[in-house]
Amino acid sequence: MTAVALLAALGSLALPSSALADDAQADAVSWSVSPADDAGADGRVAIEHELDPGESVEEHVLVRNLGASDVVFSLSAADGFYTEAGRFDMLASDQESTGAGTWIAIPDDVEIPAGGSAVIPFTITVPENAEPGDHAAGVAASVISVKTDDAGTTGVGVESRVGVKVITRVAGAITPAFAVGGVQADFRVEANPFEAGELTVTFDVENTGNARMDTAGTLSIAGQQVAFPTEGQRPQVLLPGETRSFTLTMTGVWPLVFLAGDLTVAPVAASLDGDTLAVESSTTQVTAWAMPWPQLLVVAGVALLVFALLWNRIRSRRRVEDLISQAVERGREEALAVSDHDREKVAG
Repeated sequence: MTAVALLAALGSLALPSSALADDAQADAVSWSVSPADDAGADGRVAIEHELDPGESVEEHVLVRNLGASDVVFSLSAADGFYTEAGRFDMLASDQESTGAGTWIAIPDDVEIPAGGSAVIPFTITVPENAEPGDHAAGVAASVISVKTDDAGTTGVGVESRVGVKVITRVAGAITPAFAVGGVQADFRVEANPFEAGELTVTFDVENTGNARMDTAGTLSIAGQQVAFPTEGQRPQVLLPGETRSFTLTMTGVWPLVFLAGDLTVAPVAASLDGDTLAVESSTTQVTAWAMPWPQLLVVAGVALLVFALLWNRIRSRRRVEDLISQAVERGREEALAVSDHDREKVAG
């Protein structure tokens, strides 16, 4: 008896891409999906439209079979989202879409010969009651490969998907907005008193508006400043309603008992034609206790050493003074004894 489970595996949908259905097979299925017009690939990296409620538009994707066998690809659309790693993804096939994924009508499957390709038309229809703003979905071509265990009795179906991002901006009032929360700061002191510590700041950013935005900003504290995302780091895109957690680490921070600074979040929202939409930045105060325990131990040790040296010096001075006093007293007693002896001689 063979048990089959569907596991969705979808990489980034932001760019046209390709994937292997089963790396263990010599004739593994390989394919790519990219935005297209009715004639073929058109150079876009994503499909984006601004539509009125109730409006429809026809779109296309190009599916290429890069393998050596004929393949029947399953076609699907689903709600889209961004992962914590900043990659665009779409709901797995066993999850039900409730948003923009339901606005797309696409054929169920397509058969493509080895080395061939096909332009797949699909339709985006915005509901009459759709809210203004950005709505994300993905369109994908997938295959299922079945892997069995060593005994050949149990099989697991693995669904591999490759697709493209579809963003529909419903016309109306576009109001970018966000909220910053959950700000926490933690200082880690180094055991070596001659080394600075490390400050870690975590916080959440929620897109409370109706436009997607790239999250960016700076942390300024303890005389230092760090920007996010850092150079070369993937942009952190937030769709409406999404929340992302951020962690910023600042090294070389000395424990000055109490640290205070500012976390400034300044997202950037854009229209579909690339124009920037105004988003007012937000500044939140960041505070952290940074007790210099190793340094205090060093100071306490030095103070004890100085005290010990001073105490020994005082004790030595007292011993010298006592010896001098004793010597003076013995000298006085000896002088009195000599004087008494001389008087006895005179009297005799």
